[in-house]
Amino acid sequence: MTIDKNTALLLVTGGTGFIGSYLLRLLVNRGYRVRALKRNNSPMDLVQDIAGRVEWVEGDVTDIVSLEDAFAGVTHVLHCAAISSFHPRDAERLARINVDGTANVVNIALETGVKKLIHVSSIAAFGRSKERLRMDESSRWIQSSGNTRYAVSKYQSKQEVWRAHAEGLPVAIVNPAIVLGSGFWDAGSPRFFTQIDQGLKFWPAGRSGFVDVRDVVHFLLHLLESDIDGERFILSAGDMPFRELFNQIAAELKVPPPSIKVTPLLAEVAWRVEWLKEKLLGLEPVATKESARSSVSSYFYDNARSLSVFGFQYHSLEETIRETAGQYLEAKMEGLKAKVLPLTKVESQIPE
Repeated sequence: MTIDKNTALLLVTGGTGFIGSYLLRLLVNRGYRVRALKRNNSPMDLVQDIAGRVEWVEGDVTDIVSLEDAFAGVTHVLHCAAISSFHPRDAERLARINVDGTANVVNIALETGVKKLIHVSSIAAFGRSKERLRMDESSRWIQSSGNTRYAVSKYQSKQEVWRAHAEGLPVAIVNPAIVLGSGFWDAGSPRFFTQIDQGLKFWPAGRSGFVDVRDVVHFLLHLLESDIDGERFILSAGDMPFRELFNQIAAELKVPPPSIKVTPLLAEVAWRVEWLKEKLLGLEPVATKESARSSVSSYFYDNARSLSVFGFQYHSLEETIRETAGQYLEAKMEGLKAKVLPLTKVESQIPE
């Protein structure tokens, strides 16, 4: 291990979010001193049981002054803060938070002499093109009409991290596939469970990579404690068609699976109908052009590099779906209260 717990002070951005909340829990259970950035209106539901073991600093990655306070004495940074959206109205927010926010983080990390920065990116940062369906860490960004605004923002934020590395900051990057696990049931992948339980009728024809949120944060911990510098890793337990994912979720929830296939043609019709409903009735669209097209695309992500270091192994997707579905059913009895999967049987029993 190349990090001294007695002297290290870790800063986590996005600590109240999906990945960040699991990461905070893992770090404090491992005995690290952890500081986390939070906005004044950040929901604390996912971290309420460990909030007292974290030093909280109010601020935002887009607020350079608040970051200066947050970085005081920090030795290592784990940058999880980002937003994901496929709606055109969020184009400016994606650029401001994902790109400009990351630029602020790396610039202050350089100024304050941070020893290492680990950045949570996305498989979207590789870009998508019909001419390249399989990707690994050597795959370069492809500019194409298949790239969403979110993908562009994650690519540009990754470039900010590489810029900082060129200027002397030790860095590592992870590119998670679609991250599965318990969290807020009305956002991100946990929303799959809510929608299917409530009678979702449609399944998209595409496929993608998927990974357990606990595997993401355990890999981040390994990177933190390693000498790895200047590398990136695709994090994916495996590729799966959306139909199979939805069928497995439905089976665990004991509800009928979605039965109508969304083909590329139907996806094009659907987003146009949703666009019209939003314009005429002011209703939030169920699908946008970007999300509809992404859902019927099929890409494959090679996880060999992540498996080649640390002796790393992933949870099976079946296990992740089963455990998340179990927590969803518990949450349903509690008014869909936010939930967090136990990290491991051992770590979940570590006393506070």
